Amino acid sequence: MLILVAAGVALCVLWRSVWPLVAVLGLYIVWSTRQLFALYVWLVREEHTDPPDSVGLWGEFYTRLEHLFRQERRAQDNLQGIIQRAQASVNALEDVVVMIDRHGHLEYWNHAAERHLGFRPDKDLGQPLTNLMRHPRFTDYLSQGRFNEPLEIPSPVNDSRILQFRITEFGEGDQLILARDMTRLHHLEEMRKDFVANVSHELKTPLTVLKGYLETLQDTVPEEQTRLRRALQQMSTQSHRMEALVNDLLLLSRLENTKADNTGQAVAVHGMLHRMRESALALMPEKHHRITLTVPEDARLLANPAELESAFGNLITNAVKYTPAEGHIHIEWWRDDKGGHLSVTDDGVGIDPQHIPRLTERFYRPDNSRVTQTGGTGLGLAIVKHVMLRHDGKLEIQSALGKGSTFTCHFPPARLVDKPALANT
Repeated sequence: MLILVAAGVALCVLWRSVWPLVAVLGLYIVWSTRQLFALYVWLVREEHTDPPDSVGLWGEFYTRLEHLFRQERRAQDNLQGIIQRAQASVNALEDVVVMIDRHGHLEYWNHAAERHLGFRPDKDLGQPLTNLMRHPRFTDYLSQGRFNEPLEIPSPVNDSRILQFRITEFGEGDQLILARDMTRLHHLEEMRKDFVANVSHELKTPLTVLKGYLETLQDTVPEEQTRLRRALQQMSTQSHRMEALVNDLLLLSRLENTKADNTGQAVAVHGMLHRMRESALALMPEKHHRITLTVPEDARLLANPAELESAFGNLITNAVKYTPAEGHIHIEWWRDDKGGHLSVTDDGVGIDPQHIPRLTERFYRPDNSRVTQTGGTGLGLAIVKHVMLRHDGKLEIQSALGKGSTFTCHFPPARLVDKPALANT
Protein backbone atom coordinates (compact mmCIF):
# COMPACT_ATOMS: atom_id res chain seq x y z
CA MET A 1 0.00 0.00 0.00
CA LEU A 2 2.78 2.44 0.90
CA ILE A 3 4.63 1.59 -2.32
CA LEU A 4 1.53 2.29 -4.42
CA VAL A 5 0.91 5.60 -2.63
CA ALA A 6 4.57 6.63 -3.17
CA ALA A 7 4.33 5.72 -6.87
CA GLY A 8 1.10 7.71 -7.21
CA VAL A 9 2.65 10.75 -5.55
CA ALA A 10 5.70 10.50 -7.85
CA LEU A 11 3.49 10.36 -10.92
CA CYS A 12 1.47 13.32 -9.65
CA VAL A 13 4.67 15.35 -9.29
CA LEU A 14 5.99 14.18 -12.68
CA TRP A 15 2.76 14.73 -14.57
CA ARG A 16 1.62 17.61 -12.39
CA SER A 17 -1.82 15.96 -11.90
CA VAL A 18 -3.71 14.22 -9.05
CA TRP A 19 -5.31 11.62 -11.32
CA PRO A 20 -2.51 9.07 -10.97
CA LEU A 21 -3.02 9.13 -7.15
CA VAL A 22 -6.81 8.82 -7.56
CA ALA A 23 -6.34 5.88 -9.89
CA VAL A 24 -3.98 4.15 -7.42
CA LEU A 25 -6.44 4.63 -4.54
CA GLY A 26 -9.30 3.39 -6.69
CA LEU A 27 -7.39 0.21 -7.55
CA TYR A 28 -6.65 -0.34 -3.87
CA ILE A 29 -10.30 0.07 -2.93
CA VAL A 30 -11.32 -2.44 -5.60
CA TRP A 31 -8.69 -4.90 -4.38
CA SER A 32 -9.75 -4.45 -0.73
CA THR A 33 -13.40 -4.96 -1.70
CA ARG A 34 -12.49 -8.25 -3.38
CA GLN A 35 -10.62 -9.28 -0.23
CA LEU A 36 -13.70 -8.51 1.89
CA PHE A 37 -15.90 -10.52 -0.44
CA ALA A 38 -13.44 -13.43 -0.32
CA LEU A 39 -13.44 -13.19 3.52
CA TYR A 40 -17.24 -13.32 3.57
CA VAL A 41 -17.35 -16.35 1.28
CA TRP A 42 -14.75 -18.11 3.45
CA LEU A 43 -16.61 -17.39 6.70
CA VAL A 44 -20.06 -18.49 5.49
CA ARG A 45 -18.89 -21.87 4.17
CA GLU A 46 -20.00 -24.71 6.46
CA GLU A 47 -17.04 -26.97 5.68
CA HIS A 48 -13.58 -25.95 6.73
CA THR A 49 -11.28 -24.70 3.91
CA ASP A 50 -7.95 -22.90 3.78
CA PRO A 51 -8.14 -19.09 3.90
CA PRO A 52 -7.87 -17.12 0.61
CA ASP A 53 -4.37 -16.29 -0.63
CA SER A 54 -3.37 -12.70 -0.02
CA VAL A 55 -0.43 -10.47 0.78
CA GLY A 56 0.29 -7.55 3.05
CA LEU A 57 -2.09 -6.68 5.88
CA TRP A 58 -4.82 -8.92 4.48
CA GLY A 59 -2.45 -11.88 4.39
CA GLU A 60 -1.45 -11.26 8.02
CA PHE A 61 -5.13 -10.89 8.96
CA TYR A 62 -5.99 -14.23 7.32
CA THR A 63 -3.08 -15.95 9.07
CA ARG A 64 -4.07 -14.72 12.53
CA LEU A 65 -7.75 -15.45 11.94
CA GLU A 66 -6.96 -19.00 10.84
CA HIS A 67 -4.84 -19.45 13.98
CA LEU A 68 -7.79 -18.35 16.19
CA PHE A 69 -10.16 -20.68 14.33
CA ARG A 70 -7.80 -23.61 14.89
CA GLN A 71 -7.66 -22.84 18.63
CA GLU A 72 -11.46 -22.64 18.78
CA ARG A 73 -11.83 -25.95 16.91
CA ARG A 74 -9.40 -27.65 19.30
CA ALA A 75 -11.33 -26.27 22.27
CA GLN A 76 -14.64 -27.43 20.76
CA ASP A 77 -13.21 -30.88 20.06
CA ASN A 78 -11.94 -31.13 23.65
CA LEU A 79 -15.28 -29.96 25.04
CA GLN A 80 -17.19 -32.34 22.81
CA GLY A 81 -14.94 -35.18 23.96
CA ILE A 82 -15.57 -34.30 27.59
CA ILE A 83 -19.34 -34.16 27.00
CA GLN A 84 -19.31 -37.49 25.20
CA ARG A 85 -17.28 -39.15 27.97
CA ALA A 86 -19.57 -37.64 30.61
CA GLN A 87 -22.66 -38.89 28.77
CA ALA A 88 -21.09 -42.32 28.32
CA SER A 89 -20.26 -42.53 32.03
CA VAL A 90 -23.73 -41.35 33.07
CA ASN A 91 -25.34 -43.84 30.69
CA ALA A 92 -23.22 -46.59 32.22
CA LEU A 93 -24.69 -45.92 35.69
CA GLU A 94 -27.31 -48.26 37.10
CA ASP A 95 -28.88 -45.26 38.87
CA VAL A 96 -31.40 -43.01 37.14
CA VAL A 97 -30.21 -39.50 36.23
CA VAL A 98 -32.73 -36.93 34.99
CA MET A 99 -32.37 -33.18 34.38
CA ILE A 100 -35.37 -30.83 34.22
CA ASP A 101 -35.50 -27.09 33.65
CA ARG A 102 -37.14 -24.45 35.82
CA HIS A 103 -40.51 -25.20 34.23
CA GLY A 104 -40.27 -28.92 35.02
CA HIS A 105 -39.62 -29.98 31.40
CA LEU A 106 -37.29 -32.85 30.61
CA GLU A 107 -33.89 -31.80 29.27
CA TYR A 108 -31.79 -34.95 29.63
CA TRP A 109 -31.88 -38.49 31.03
CA ASN A 110 -29.65 -41.54 30.92
CA HIS A 111 -30.37 -45.10 29.78
CA ALA A 112 -31.35 -46.18 33.31
CA ALA A 113 -34.23 -43.67 33.20
CA GLU A 114 -35.53 -45.38 30.07
CA ARG A 115 -35.44 -48.77 31.85
CA HIS A 116 -36.88 -47.73 35.22
CA LEU A 117 -39.11 -44.77 34.29
CA GLY A 118 -40.06 -45.66 30.72
CA PHE A 119 -38.84 -42.43 29.08
CA ARG A 120 -38.70 -42.47 25.25
CA PRO A 121 -36.02 -40.36 23.50
CA ASP A 122 -38.13 -39.83 20.40
CA LYS A 123 -41.23 -38.50 22.18
CA ASP A 124 -40.57 -37.35 25.75
CA LEU A 125 -37.79 -34.76 25.37
CA GLY A 126 -39.16 -31.39 26.46
CA GLN A 127 -42.28 -32.91 28.04
CA PRO A 128 -43.32 -31.93 31.60
CA LEU A 129 -42.01 -34.54 34.04
CA THR A 130 -45.32 -34.72 35.89
CA ASN A 131 -47.04 -35.83 32.66
CA LEU A 132 -44.88 -38.96 32.66
CA MET A 133 -44.65 -39.61 36.42
CA ARG A 134 -48.08 -39.15 37.95
CA HIS A 135 -47.66 -40.86 41.31
CA PRO A 136 -49.38 -38.54 43.85
CA ARG A 137 -46.53 -38.75 46.36
CA PHE A 138 -43.98 -37.83 43.69
CA THR A 139 -45.94 -34.83 42.42
CA ASP A 140 -46.40 -33.60 46.01
CA TYR A 141 -42.70 -34.15 46.73
CA LEU A 142 -41.72 -32.21 43.60
CA SER A 143 -44.15 -29.33 44.18
CA GLN A 144 -43.37 -28.83 47.87
CA GLY A 145 -39.66 -28.35 47.19
CA ARG A 146 -38.48 -29.93 50.47
CA PHE A 147 -35.81 -32.36 49.36
CA ASN A 148 -33.99 -32.99 52.67
CA GLU A 149 -35.32 -36.55 52.84
CA PRO A 150 -35.49 -39.00 49.92
CA LEU A 151 -38.76 -40.37 48.54
CA GLU A 152 -39.46 -44.05 47.92
CA ILE A 153 -42.21 -45.00 45.48
CA PRO A 154 -42.85 -47.89 43.06
CA SER A 155 -41.39 -47.66 39.57
CA PRO A 156 -43.96 -46.43 36.99
CA VAL A 157 -42.79 -49.25 34.72
CA ASN A 158 -42.86 -52.08 37.27
CA ASP A 159 -44.79 -51.83 40.54
CA SER A 160 -42.64 -54.54 42.12
CA ARG A 161 -39.54 -52.32 41.89
CA ILE A 162 -39.02 -49.69 44.60
CA LEU A 163 -37.13 -46.52 43.59
CA GLN A 164 -35.62 -43.98 45.96
CA PHE A 165 -35.62 -40.43 44.58
CA ARG A 166 -33.34 -37.56 45.56
CA ILE A 167 -33.59 -34.09 44.00
CA THR A 168 -30.90 -31.41 43.90
CA GLU A 169 -31.46 -27.87 42.68
CA PHE A 170 -28.83 -26.02 40.63
CA GLY A 171 -28.52 -23.11 38.24
CA GLU A 172 -31.56 -20.91 37.68
CA GLY A 173 -34.22 -23.25 39.05
CA ASP A 174 -32.98 -26.36 37.24
CA GLN A 175 -33.19 -29.68 39.07
CA LEU A 176 -31.16 -32.89 38.99
CA ILE A 177 -33.14 -36.02 39.88
CA LEU A 178 -31.35 -39.18 40.98
CA ALA A 179 -33.16 -42.45 41.56
CA ARG A 180 -31.81 -45.76 42.85
CA ASP A 181 -33.36 -49.20 42.81
CA MET A 182 -33.99 -50.04 46.48
CA THR A 183 -36.00 -53.21 45.88
CA ARG A 184 -33.45 -55.57 47.40
CA LEU A 185 -32.91 -53.41 50.49
CA HIS A 186 -36.67 -52.98 50.81
CA HIS A 187 -37.17 -56.74 50.76
CA LEU A 188 -34.38 -57.23 53.32
CA GLU A 189 -35.99 -54.63 55.58
CA GLU A 190 -39.34 -56.37 55.28
CA MET A 191 -37.69 -59.69 56.13
CA ARG A 192 -36.02 -58.11 59.16
CA LYS A 193 -39.32 -56.67 60.39
CA ASP A 194 -41.10 -60.00 59.92
CA PHE A 195 -38.29 -61.86 61.69
CA VAL A 196 -38.31 -59.52 64.69
CA ALA A 197 -42.10 -59.63 64.92
CA ASN A 198 -42.26 -63.42 64.67
CA VAL A 199 -39.41 -64.07 67.12
CA SER A 200 -40.82 -61.58 69.64
CA HIS A 201 -44.24 -63.17 69.40
CA GLU A 202 -42.82 -66.68 69.83
CA LEU A 203 -40.80 -65.62 72.90
CA LYS A 204 -43.78 -64.13 74.70
CA THR A 205 -45.42 -67.45 75.63
CA PRO A 206 -42.32 -69.23 77.07
CA LEU A 207 -41.42 -66.08 78.99
CA THR A 208 -44.86 -65.98 80.54
CA VAL A 209 -44.50 -69.62 81.62
CA LEU A 210 -41.00 -68.99 82.99
CA LYS A 211 -42.14 -65.97 84.98
CA GLY A 212 -45.06 -67.94 86.42
CA TYR A 213 -42.83 -70.76 87.69
CA LEU A 214 -40.27 -68.30 89.09
CA GLU A 215 -42.98 -66.50 91.07
CA THR A 216 -44.24 -69.83 92.38
CA LEU A 217 -40.74 -70.91 93.43
CA GLN A 218 -40.08 -67.58 95.15
CA ASP A 219 -43.22 -68.04 97.21
CA THR A 220 -42.42 -71.66 98.19
CA VAL A 221 -38.64 -71.54 98.89
CA PRO A 222 -37.94 -71.15 102.64
CA GLU A 223 -36.41 -67.90 103.88
CA GLU A 224 -33.28 -69.64 105.18
CA GLN A 225 -32.25 -70.75 101.68
CA THR A 226 -30.79 -67.34 100.90
CA ARG A 227 -28.55 -68.42 98.01
CA LEU A 228 -31.43 -70.08 96.19
CA ARG A 229 -33.74 -67.12 96.84
CA ARG A 230 -31.07 -64.70 95.55
CA ALA A 231 -30.66 -66.78 92.40
CA LEU A 232 -34.43 -66.86 91.88
CA GLN A 233 -34.62 -63.11 92.41
CA GLN A 234 -31.95 -62.48 89.78
CA MET A 235 -33.71 -64.83 87.37
CA SER A 236 -36.99 -63.02 87.98
CA THR A 237 -35.36 -59.63 87.38
CA GLN A 238 -33.86 -60.74 84.09
CA SER A 239 -37.10 -62.39 82.98
CA HIS A 240 -38.95 -59.11 83.61
CA ARG A 241 -36.30 -57.28 81.63
CA MET A 242 -36.61 -59.75 78.76
CA GLU A 243 -40.39 -59.41 78.85
CA ALA A 244 -40.05 -55.64 78.59
CA LEU A 245 -37.72 -56.11 75.64
CA VAL A 246 -40.18 -58.42 73.88
CA ASN A 247 -43.05 -56.02 74.51
CA ASP A 248 -41.05 -53.11 73.09
CA LEU A 249 -40.08 -55.16 70.03
CA LEU A 250 -43.71 -56.09 69.43
CA LEU A 251 -44.74 -52.44 69.79
CA LEU A 252 -42.03 -51.32 67.35
CA SER A 253 -43.09 -54.01 64.91
CA ARG A 254 -46.71 -52.86 65.11
CA LEU A 255 -45.71 -49.22 64.60
CA GLU A 256 -43.65 -50.14 61.53
CA ASN A 257 -46.04 -52.60 59.92
CA THR A 258 -49.40 -50.91 60.37
CA LYS A 259 -50.78 -47.73 58.88
CA ALA A 260 -51.17 -44.70 61.10
CA ASP A 261 -54.64 -43.60 62.15
CA ASN A 262 -54.80 -40.17 60.49
CA THR A 263 -58.08 -39.25 62.19
CA GLY A 264 -57.02 -39.71 65.81
CA GLN A 265 -58.81 -38.69 69.00
CA ALA A 266 -58.75 -35.43 70.91
CA VAL A 267 -56.34 -36.47 73.65
CA ALA A 268 -56.34 -34.42 76.86
CA VAL A 269 -52.63 -33.67 77.12
CA HIS A 270 -52.77 -32.18 80.62
CA GLY A 271 -54.49 -35.20 82.17
CA MET A 272 -52.10 -37.62 80.47
CA LEU A 273 -48.98 -35.74 81.53
CA HIS A 274 -50.28 -35.28 85.07
CA ARG A 275 -50.73 -39.05 85.45
CA MET A 276 -47.27 -39.63 83.99
CA ARG A 277 -45.77 -37.18 86.47
CA GLU A 278 -47.28 -39.11 89.37
CA SER A 279 -45.99 -42.40 87.94
CA ALA A 280 -42.53 -40.89 87.45
CA LEU A 281 -42.39 -39.77 91.09
CA ALA A 282 -43.24 -43.32 92.16
CA LEU A 283 -40.77 -44.97 89.75
CA MET A 284 -37.64 -44.24 91.81
CA PRO A 285 -38.77 -42.59 95.04
CA GLU A 286 -35.38 -43.08 96.63
CA LYS A 287 -33.90 -40.47 94.27
CA HIS A 288 -36.23 -37.71 95.53
CA HIS A 289 -36.56 -36.07 92.13
CA ARG A 290 -38.32 -32.74 91.72
CA ILE A 291 -40.63 -33.07 88.73
CA THR A 292 -42.45 -29.93 87.56
CA LEU A 293 -45.19 -29.72 84.97
CA THR A 294 -46.19 -26.72 82.83
CA VAL A 295 -49.08 -27.49 80.52
CA PRO A 296 -52.39 -25.83 79.51
CA GLU A 297 -55.31 -27.53 81.23
CA ASP A 298 -57.50 -27.64 78.14
CA ALA A 299 -54.75 -28.56 75.65
CA ARG A 300 -55.94 -31.14 73.14
CA LEU A 301 -54.00 -33.08 70.52
CA LEU A 302 -55.39 -35.23 67.71
CA ALA A 303 -53.51 -38.48 68.25
CA ASN A 304 -53.65 -42.16 69.06
CA PRO A 305 -53.81 -42.15 72.89
CA ALA A 306 -51.93 -45.41 73.41
CA GLU A 307 -49.11 -44.44 71.03
CA LEU A 308 -48.88 -40.93 72.48
CA GLU A 309 -48.70 -42.30 76.02
CA SER A 310 -45.96 -44.71 74.97
CA ALA A 311 -43.87 -41.91 73.43
CA PHE A 312 -44.30 -39.43 76.30
CA GLY A 313 -43.83 -42.20 78.85
CA ASN A 314 -40.52 -43.29 77.35
CA LEU A 315 -39.15 -39.74 77.43
CA ILE A 316 -40.20 -39.16 81.05
CA THR A 317 -38.98 -42.59 82.18
CA ASN A 318 -35.57 -42.00 80.56
CA ALA A 319 -35.31 -38.66 82.35
CA VAL A 320 -36.01 -40.35 85.68
CA LYS A 321 -33.48 -43.11 85.05
CA TYR A 322 -30.62 -40.86 83.97
CA THR A 323 -31.15 -37.97 86.39
CA PRO A 324 -29.18 -38.29 89.65
CA ALA A 325 -30.71 -38.05 93.12
CA GLU A 326 -32.23 -34.68 94.08
CA GLY A 327 -32.28 -33.76 90.37
CA HIS A 328 -34.89 -31.66 88.60
CA ILE A 329 -37.07 -32.75 85.66
CA HIS A 330 -39.30 -30.26 83.88
CA ILE A 331 -42.14 -31.27 81.55
CA GLU A 332 -43.65 -28.50 79.41
CA TRP A 333 -46.29 -28.25 76.69
CA TRP A 334 -46.77 -25.14 74.55
CA ARG A 335 -48.08 -24.15 71.16
CA ASP A 336 -47.17 -21.51 68.59
CA ASP A 337 -47.63 -20.87 64.88
CA LYS A 338 -45.49 -23.92 64.11
CA GLY A 339 -47.69 -26.35 66.07
CA GLY A 340 -47.65 -28.04 69.47
CA HIS A 341 -44.54 -28.95 71.41
CA LEU A 342 -43.73 -31.18 74.38
CA SER A 343 -40.31 -30.92 76.03
CA VAL A 344 -38.82 -33.07 78.79
CA THR A 345 -35.77 -31.38 80.33
CA ASP A 346 -33.50 -32.88 82.99
CA ASP A 347 -30.26 -31.88 84.69
CA GLY A 348 -28.80 -35.37 84.46
CA VAL A 349 -25.51 -36.71 83.12
CA GLY A 350 -26.16 -35.50 79.56
CA ILE A 351 -25.06 -37.01 76.26
CA ASP A 352 -22.06 -36.31 74.07
CA PRO A 353 -23.40 -34.47 70.95
CA GLN A 354 -21.61 -36.93 68.67
CA HIS A 355 -24.05 -39.66 69.78
CA ILE A 356 -27.25 -37.64 69.24
CA PRO A 357 -27.79 -38.54 65.52
CA ARG A 358 -27.85 -42.25 66.43
CA LEU A 359 -29.89 -42.16 69.64
CA THR A 360 -33.12 -43.21 67.89
CA GLU A 361 -31.52 -46.34 66.44
CA ARG A 362 -32.60 -49.65 67.95
CA PHE A 363 -30.42 -50.80 70.86
CA TYR A 364 -28.00 -47.89 70.46
CA ARG A 365 -26.60 -46.60 73.73
CA PRO A 366 -23.88 -43.95 74.09
CA ASP A 367 -22.64 -45.61 77.28
CA ASN A 368 -23.07 -49.38 77.62
CA SER A 369 -21.93 -49.29 81.22
CA ARG A 370 -25.29 -47.80 82.21
CA VAL A 371 -27.34 -50.62 80.72
CA THR A 372 -27.20 -52.74 83.86
CA GLN A 373 -27.93 -49.76 86.09
CA THR A 374 -31.04 -48.57 84.24
CA GLY A 375 -32.37 -51.88 82.98
CA GLY A 376 -33.60 -50.28 79.77
CA THR A 377 -34.23 -52.12 76.52
CA GLY A 378 -32.54 -49.61 74.20
CA LEU A 379 -35.74 -49.27 72.18
CA GLY A 380 -37.45 -46.35 73.93
CA LEU A 381 -36.26 -43.55 71.66
CA ALA A 382 -36.82 -45.70 68.57
CA ILE A 383 -40.44 -46.06 69.68
CA VAL A 384 -40.72 -42.30 70.24
CA LYS A 385 -39.32 -41.64 66.75
CA HIS A 386 -41.83 -43.96 65.06
CA VAL A 387 -44.76 -42.57 67.05
CA MET A 388 -43.78 -39.04 65.99
CA LEU A 389 -43.54 -40.11 62.35
CA ARG A 390 -47.02 -41.61 62.56
CA HIS A 391 -48.28 -38.29 63.95
CA ASP A 392 -46.59 -36.14 61.28
CA GLY A 393 -44.13 -34.81 63.84
CA LYS A 394 -40.48 -35.07 64.71
CA LEU A 395 -38.25 -35.58 67.74
CA GLU A 396 -35.53 -33.03 68.55
CA ILE A 397 -32.70 -33.84 70.98
CA GLN A 398 -30.43 -31.31 72.66
CA SER A 399 -27.82 -32.40 75.18
CA ALA A 400 -24.29 -31.90 76.44
CA LEU A 401 -22.18 -33.91 78.86
CA GLY A 402 -22.74 -32.82 82.45
CA LYS A 403 -25.42 -30.29 81.46
CA GLY A 404 -28.51 -32.42 81.14
CA SER A 405 -30.75 -33.10 78.14
CA THR A 406 -33.89 -31.78 76.48
CA PHE A 407 -36.09 -34.02 74.35
CA THR A 408 -38.75 -32.13 72.38
CA CYS A 409 -41.65 -33.55 70.38
CA HIS A 410 -42.91 -31.20 67.65
CA PHE A 411 -46.45 -31.69 66.30
CA PRO A 412 -47.85 -29.82 63.24
CA PRO A 413 -50.67 -27.25 63.68
CA ALA A 414 -53.15 -29.64 62.09
CA ARG A 415 -52.86 -31.86 65.17
CA LEU A 416 -53.92 -29.14 67.62
CA VAL A 417 -57.39 -28.68 69.10
CA ASP A 418 -58.74 -25.71 71.10
CA LYS A 419 -56.90 -22.82 72.69
CA PRO A 420 -54.99 -23.58 75.88
CA ALA A 421 -55.11 -21.76 79.20
CA LEU A 422 -51.83 -22.03 81.13
CA ALA A 423 -51.63 -24.06 84.34
CA ASN A 424 -48.60 -25.09 86.37
CA THR A 425 -48.05 -28.03 88.66
